Amino acid sequence: MNKKIGIIGFGNMGSAIAEQLKADYQIAVFDKDKNKTENLKGINVALGTAALIKQVDVVILAVKPQDFDVVLNELKTIIDGKLIISIAAGISTAYIEKVLGKVKVIRVMPNLPVKVKEGMSCLCKGKFVDGEDLEFAEDLFKRVGKTLIVDNEDMMDDVTAISGSGPGFLCDLVEGKSLKDIQDFTEHTFIPSLTATATNLGFSPQQAKILAEITGRGTVVYLEKEHLSPEEVKKQVTSKKGTTEAGLQELKHDIKNLSAAVRAAWQRAKELSREE
Repeated sequence: MNKKIGIIGFGNMGSAIAEQLKADYQIAVFDKDKNKTENLKGINVALGTAALIKQVDVVILAVKPQDFDVVLNELKTIIDGKLIISIAAGISTAYIEKVLGKVKVIRVMPNLPVKVKEGMSCLCKGKFVDGEDLEFAEDLFKRVGKTLIVDNEDMMDDVTAISGSGPGFLCDLVEGKSLKDIQDFTEHTFIPSLTATATNLGFSPQQAKILAEITGRGTVVYLEKEHLSPEEVKKQVTSKKGTTEAGLQELKHDIKNLSAAVRAAWQRAKELSREE
């Protein structure tokens, strides 16, 4: 609780995590786009990466994959044994360790409903992380939803396709429906279908059930609390040439295509991945 958290990158996910954690932790943020960090309340804004590192114990990397190498190079000489939590899709812990050396890295894949504390966050640890670090990171993300520890990092691309892109897939399937119909469809059609798809990808039945239920129900709560349409939420989840976009090209508003959509998202996650 007394650890100070620094977040580099203040986009959708970085800002959501900062806003939800600021009541419990001291938060400092930095984003190269100064407009994103104007007029923040209860959050310190650092002038740069080095200034941020000096004032925190834990660093959350929430930058886009295309900006990741620039940030890693900035961190090389200043990271100084601090715990790194990366939420960048497709960047392995081994890749970060290769650039930064013997550093403590935990990789996390959260999804959009963390904005309303109903997210699904999957975590895996790098080779220099101990149990205490992982426990801290898990506790951190439990404050914005449910968590799942993934022992095999290769499965993080599967996580991206299921819980990361899942909100976008659900919203595509419920466009134009009333909230009551969305709730019914999610419980009786989407969750069972996504559970089966996750099981086929290699998750245990219990893991698949958790991923599907939290992803489906969290998305419904997000729609309700944020007063957004499925179309608006789908747009938030879908980045250009990303995993959700790849999946949506297969989904085409039809639940029968969900497995193919997840497979396409998984394939795109693999293509975007940076291993060692």
